[in-house]
Amino acid sequence: MGPTAAARALAPPVYRVEGLTKTYGTGANAVQALRGVDLVAQAGAMIVLLGPSGSGKSTLLNILGGLDHATAGHAWFHDRDVTAFDDDALTEYRRRSVGFVFQFYNLVASLTARENIALITEISDHPMDPAAALALVGLETRLDHFPAQLSGGEQQRVAIARAIAKRPEVLLCDEPTGALDSHTGTRVLAALDQVNRELGTTVFVITHNAVIADVADEVLLFGDGRITGRRHNARRAAPLALTW
Repeated sequence: MGPTAAARALAPPVYRVEGLTKTYGTGANAVQALRGVDLVAQAGAMIVLLGPSGSGKSTLLNILGGLDHATAGHAWFHDRDVTAFDDDALTEYRRRSVGFVFQFYNLVASLTARENIALITEISDHPMDPAAALALVGLETRLDHFPAQLSGGEQQRVAIARAIAKRPEVLLCDEPTGALDSHTGTRVLAALDQVNRELGTTVFVITHNAVIADVADEVLLFGDGRITGRRHNARRAAPLALTW
């Protein structure tokens, strides 16, 4: 099981962000995607990011995950400043410490669910067994199914299993339910909730599905490149129903 709320509160933060700024372009065409974001993320927390498109949510996750560079400010992963990493250090950081889940599943069509996950576990230091990863997201009976034989929600759950199979400390999820209907999206969010509770993985989720807010430890509200509000749940709601 993952850490309790009390244990998370006592643990050192997994991320500490100060004055994070991102500007695209220059001069009159410059666009400020982030305008001085500050945050602290405790290890093992479930953190939900809410806000309109273009408010900076994806940019923040991309910088935290080492997919983009900040213009100014700092983002520390434990005691290491990710914003100071060179390309080689960023590649190693992404490989060892971060899992990603995007709106589109990016599964290899010619490989089964098990084989899609094995692509990651074969290059990981301490991977989960692909079958165990699939069981965690409720797909233990779909091991040998190809993507075309799976529903959209099932494909996304394979993508989650693939991301967690290398046992990352952090899972960054950018609109993982964006291509799904509300009911199917809730099932996918239940899988993320399960991963957080069972493995203790720190999970960031960008979503418009408000059902996840009550089971998160913290909700961050974004607007115009800034965090405009924060909500802490002193006691998280019960896990989302795992009605696969």
